[in-house]
Amino acid sequence: MPAILNPSLFILHHHPPLSKAVLSLRHHLNNSLFSTSRTILRAYSNSSSSLSLESSANQNVRTGRSGSATSPPDEHGTAQKIDVNPPKGTRDFPPEDMRLRNWLFHNFREVSQQFGFEEVDFPVLESEALYIRKAGEEIRDQLYCFEDRGNRRVALRPELTPSLARLVIQKGKSVSLPLKWFAIGQCWRYERMTRGRRREHYQWNMDIIGVPGVMAEAELISSIITFFKRIGLTASDVGFKVSSRKVLQEVLRCYSVPENMFGRVCIIIDKIGKIPMDDIRKDLQSADMSEVAIEELLQVLSLKSLAKLEEKLGASGEALSDLKQLFSLAEKYGYSDWLQFDASIVRGLAYYTGIVFEGFDREGKLRAICGGGRYDQLLSTFGGDDLPACGFGFGDAVIVELLKERGLLPELNLQVENIVCSLDQELQGAASAVATILREKGQSVDLVLENKPLKWVFKRAARINARRLILVGKAEWEKGMVNVKTLSTGEQLEIKLDELE
Repeated sequence: MPAILNPSLFILHHHPPLSKAVLSLRHHLNNSLFSTSRTILRAYSNSSSSLSLESSANQNVRTGRSGSATSPPDEHGTAQKIDVNPPKGTRDFPPEDMRLRNWLFHNFREVSQQFGFEEVDFPVLESEALYIRKAGEEIRDQLYCFEDRGNRRVALRPELTPSLARLVIQKGKSVSLPLKWFAIGQCWRYERMTRGRRREHYQWNMDIIGVPGVMAEAELISSIITFFKRIGLTASDVGFKVSSRKVLQEVLRCYSVPENMFGRVCIIIDKIGKIPMDDIRKDLQSADMSEVAIEELLQVLSLKSLAKLEEKLGASGEALSDLKQLFSLAEKYGYSDWLQFDASIVRGLAYYTGIVFEGFDREGKLRAICGGGRYDQLLSTFGGDDLPACGFGFGDAVIVELLKERGLLPELNLQVENIVCSLDQELQGAASAVATILREKGQSVDLVLENKPLKWVFKRAARINARRLILVGKAEWEKGMVNVKTLSTGEQLEIKLDELE
């Protein structure tokens, strides 16, 4: 800031001695200018601090949703308005949405427990190394990852299976096989959003560890179908496309494609239907596949029946044997009409080794509802001993979209058994005692916490679908009684406190 010139000094240096009046005027002017100078300096200092803060904030706030960055309080300490929407790709759960989520999770849990599975959970924040397995997986580019204050690379989990594998290795021989575990957890992926695809979602996983046979996959598919039936979906609404990674292995082996390219080829094949076929061919060429091998592979992947697959690969292959056994088990379980063979199903994650499957909307309006398969070699990628394993992941977003499409979303209104209200402010303590008696008997109670008119209380009772209205009045309370009104019938009775049920 430039120096502030004091005019009184200028007068002293350039004029002869002055009269007392002029000296007095000079003294007054000097004081005023000093005060003004201090005000200017203070304003400049504050302005510089604000600019410094704003610059610092702008350097630290990353580009995101428009309006999501907030400014610091102004000079009067008033907070600036923020964007009240959640970050892009995420959701709030107000009460009505939370009721739907709880209903969905309740059905996930009921089915899992019906099949004898135990619930587990894992940290939302995991080591980044858990998800960086093989180059080319989409998931590597979709991680929400960062370095924590201890200089460790961490990530918000994009899926649950690696965490499950880590826990299985950690437990080692302290747990007996087979393990039947399920989990419901929030997952994060920074990906392009479409209908039924968000950057955060909840996922239901069921996994079986320690069973090498196809019976495990058959049981998992049965559990998903049981869930579909519980919520009103049928085989005409949804189905399962089933194949095996071993089909690809057999084709690639015939054309001497190196084994270390297998995972990469699977990831490319998983993009069929999502990108143009010319791009698929180019990607396969970059994976060291010849033109002949590419054409043969694409022909096999177009097959939709096991009979055609047998003609192509012969009857002796392991892939065909596994698939035939699975379809045979499906008939015995009673869900063969839900299944269809589709050789193009490979799933996009590198760890799958055998049977793979996807649940799909038969009208074709939505992306995959769920998916899973066998992953017998996952544990060794984390330094553990491999165990036979299979499982599936089932997101919460697509299934809700499907239920909306079919008009099957349940009506889930708030329901409280009792609403308790005092008719006099002095009786609010008595009303709280009544609420406590009912709650201790396991009943839900909405206690009116303020002195409200009866018209408001009845509106409140209707909104929460209360079964009974319990009024605490002075005359009744003195007799140890309360008024109980059954709202569905209008019947009203005076009941003793010790008889209140």
